[in-house]
Amino acid sequence: MIENQKIRPGQVIGPLGEPLTVASLPPPSTTRWVVRRKAEVVAAVTGGLLSVEEVCQRYSLSLEEFAGWQRAVDRSGMPGLRVTRIQHYKSLYERQQKF
Repeated sequence: MIENQKIRPGQVIGPLGEPLTVASLPPPSTTRWVVRRKAEVVAAVTGGLLSVEEVCQRYSLSLEEFAGWQRAVDRSGMPGLRVTRIQHYKSLYERQQKF
Protein backbone atom coordinates (compact mmCIF):
# COMPACT_ATOMS: atom_id res chain seq x y z
CA MET A 1 0.00 0.00 0.00
CA ILE A 2 2.78 2.44 0.78
CA GLU A 3 4.09 2.15 -2.79
CA ASN A 4 0.81 3.59 -4.11
CA GLN A 5 0.96 6.72 -1.96
CA LYS A 6 2.41 9.76 -3.63
CA ILE A 7 4.96 11.73 -1.67
CA ARG A 8 4.59 15.43 -2.32
CA PRO A 9 7.03 18.18 -1.49
CA GLY A 10 6.06 20.69 1.17
CA GLN A 11 7.23 23.51 -1.05
CA VAL A 12 8.56 24.14 -4.54
CA ILE A 13 10.49 27.01 -6.07
CA GLY A 14 8.19 29.55 -7.69
CA PRO A 15 8.70 31.44 -10.95
CA LEU A 16 10.45 34.32 -9.20
CA GLY A 17 12.70 32.06 -7.11
CA GLU A 18 10.61 32.23 -3.96
CA PRO A 19 9.36 29.12 -2.11
CA LEU A 20 5.75 28.20 -2.89
CA THR A 21 3.49 26.17 -0.61
CA VAL A 22 -0.15 25.23 -1.07
CA ALA A 23 -1.02 28.00 1.41
CA SER A 24 0.92 30.63 -0.56
CA LEU A 25 -0.75 29.79 -3.91
CA PRO A 26 -3.47 32.11 -5.18
CA PRO A 27 -6.76 31.59 -3.33
CA PRO A 28 -9.34 29.28 -4.96
CA SER A 29 -11.66 32.27 -5.44
CA THR A 30 -9.19 33.96 -7.83
CA THR A 31 -10.88 35.33 -10.93
CA ARG A 32 -8.28 37.85 -12.11
CA TRP A 33 -5.35 35.87 -13.48
CA VAL A 34 -2.24 37.99 -13.78
CA VAL A 35 1.01 36.54 -15.17
CA ARG A 36 2.56 35.90 -11.76
CA ARG A 37 -0.44 33.94 -10.48
CA LYS A 38 -0.61 31.79 -13.60
CA ALA A 39 3.12 31.10 -13.38
CA GLU A 40 2.81 30.15 -9.71
CA VAL A 41 0.09 27.62 -10.46
CA VAL A 42 2.11 26.13 -13.34
CA ALA A 43 5.19 25.91 -11.08
CA ALA A 44 3.12 24.16 -8.40
CA VAL A 45 2.08 21.47 -10.86
CA THR A 46 5.54 21.16 -12.41
CA GLY A 47 7.09 20.78 -8.96
CA GLY A 48 4.54 18.21 -7.83
CA LEU A 49 2.87 20.38 -5.19
CA LEU A 50 -0.55 19.82 -6.82
CA SER A 51 -1.78 17.64 -9.66
CA VAL A 52 -3.34 19.02 -12.83
CA GLU A 53 -6.71 17.65 -11.74
CA GLU A 54 -6.44 19.35 -8.35
CA VAL A 55 -5.52 22.68 -9.94
CA CYS A 56 -8.37 22.52 -12.44
CA GLN A 57 -10.85 21.70 -9.68
CA ARG A 58 -9.44 24.21 -7.18
CA TYR A 59 -9.47 27.13 -9.64
CA SER A 60 -12.40 26.04 -11.87
CA LEU A 61 -10.12 25.85 -14.91
CA SER A 62 -10.59 23.67 -17.94
CA LEU A 63 -7.83 21.25 -18.79
CA GLU A 64 -7.31 23.11 -22.07
CA GLU A 65 -6.88 26.45 -20.33
CA PHE A 66 -4.29 25.10 -17.92
CA ALA A 67 -2.49 23.24 -20.71
CA GLY A 68 -2.31 26.55 -22.60
CA TRP A 69 -0.62 28.15 -19.60
CA GLN A 70 1.90 25.31 -19.45
CA ARG A 71 2.66 25.58 -23.17
CA ALA A 72 3.10 29.34 -22.89
CA VAL A 73 5.57 28.96 -20.01
CA ASP A 74 7.47 26.20 -21.84
CA ARG A 75 7.74 28.22 -25.04
CA SER A 76 8.23 31.77 -23.84
CA GLY A 77 8.52 31.80 -20.06
CA MET A 78 6.45 34.16 -17.98
CA PRO A 79 6.08 36.77 -20.74
CA GLY A 80 4.21 34.16 -22.80
CA LEU A 81 1.41 34.23 -20.24
CA ARG A 82 0.52 37.85 -20.98
CA VAL A 83 -2.86 37.94 -22.66
CA THR A 84 -1.92 41.03 -24.66
CA ARG A 85 1.08 39.25 -26.19
CA ILE A 86 -0.42 35.85 -27.07
CA GLN A 87 -0.56 36.54 -30.81
CA HIS A 88 3.02 37.83 -30.85
CA TYR A 89 4.42 34.73 -29.14
CA LYS A 90 2.22 32.43 -31.22
CA SER A 91 3.54 33.84 -34.50
CA LEU A 92 7.12 33.83 -33.16
CA TYR A 93 6.81 30.16 -32.21
CA GLU A 94 5.30 29.26 -35.60
CA ARG A 95 8.20 30.98 -37.39
CA GLN A 96 10.71 29.07 -35.27
CA GLN A 97 9.01 25.77 -36.18
CA LYS A 98 9.56 26.43 -39.90
CA PHE A 99 13.35 26.48 -39.53
